[in-house]
Amino acid sequence: MSDPTFLADVLAGLSQTPKHLPGKYLWDEAGSILFDRICGSPDYYPTQCEMALLARVAPAIANRIGPRSTIVEFGSGASRKIRVLLDTLHDPARYIAIDISGEYLEASLRTLAADYPDIAMVAVRADYSRRVDLPVRRGEGHVLGFFPGTSIGNFAPEEATAFLARARDTLGPSYFLVGADTTQDEDRLVSVYGGCGGLMEALHLNILSRINRELGADIHLDAFRHEARVLRDAFRVEAHLVAKQATRWHLGGREITFAAGESMRTDTSHKYPAEAFRGLAERAGWTAEESFVDSAGFALHLLRC
Repeated sequence: MSDPTFLADVLAGLSQTPKHLPGKYLWDEAGSILFDRICGSPDYYPTQCEMALLARVAPAIANRIGPRSTIVEFGSGASRKIRVLLDTLHDPARYIAIDISGEYLEASLRTLAADYPDIAMVAVRADYSRRVDLPVRRGEGHVLGFFPGTSIGNFAPEEATAFLARARDTLGPSYFLVGADTTQDEDRLVSVYGGCGGLMEALHLNILSRINRELGADIHLDAFRHEARVLRDAFRVEAHLVAKQATRWHLGGREITFAAGESMRTDTSHKYPAEAFRGLAERAGWTAEESFVDSAGFALHLLRC
């Protein structure tokens, strides 16, 4: 039986001009595995930059957070980056992982729990673009929220502010460590978001496979190609699937048509300079405690409320 929310969201996006698909639906199990491979690609600079920056600043963050903390990660994926914090924080008590892909979340947490038997592990399958209520009470230590990668860039400025406000409600009095990319080099962005050895294209075409499989559509995947576009009216990279020729398919009792060259947007990555991000955070009720920015333009922002 198909998910009515998934179907409604897809049909709503395809009914608009220009067409788009909600990026959150990239993250089924297959999409999560593909993105994990992308993060391991030497071409994908955000992961390389963030891991190096996180390792450098984690001791200072650990000293500020103190012992017996609870770490809450939004969009935990393979739960790899969290290891840097778990290895550095002072006797952390609990790790709560939030992710939309339930099977992938459970598998990742089982692997993590085997390596950190003294830390309580809690899986929360949820869409963090909506309000999330945590199933456990606060412990005796500080709460540290963690939102790594370039995921904040999936939100336009007003959406990012709304997410940060929801996260503040979820976490309560807490710290929040957020990754953000400030890169403005168009050639670099097109190369990375359009390439990674074909993995980016596979990730975005996978959403069509998911629509076929879960919603009963009859999309021919080879009728579309992937394309990364840099736009400057709010600096961002957009991922598009572009029709190679006129094509039509069926979904939910409707006929969906594309002219040759027409595209649907499948994801967006906004690039937020440090000052702009701090403004978003402050409008959401956070205090920007400190920003760490590397030479390549990747940033980690420590917020507090």
